[in-house]
Amino acid sequence: MKKTLLALAFVGALMVSCKEKTEEKMEEATDAAATEMVETVDTAAAAVEAVADTATAKAADATAAGAAKVEEAAKEVSKDAKK
Repeated sequence: MKKTLLALAFVGALMVSCKEKTEEKMEEATDAAATEMVETVDTAAAAVEAVADTATAKAADATAAGAAKVEEAAKEVSKDAKK
């Protein structure tokens, strides 16, 4: 009977010990996943910002080119109107 109780106590202690280690590992894994997620979001945000800046610069260049063409056409129309 003593051996059986001793074996049950040992198994119980082992389960409690394993449970604590498992909880610690889960906390570490959760923290690692959260950190990786934050880094991925930061990287994606930086990439989106770079693309947006490039698109804004291209749009500004296109607007300036369009405005120059409109001015040139307006000058031509003005010259034709004076003739």
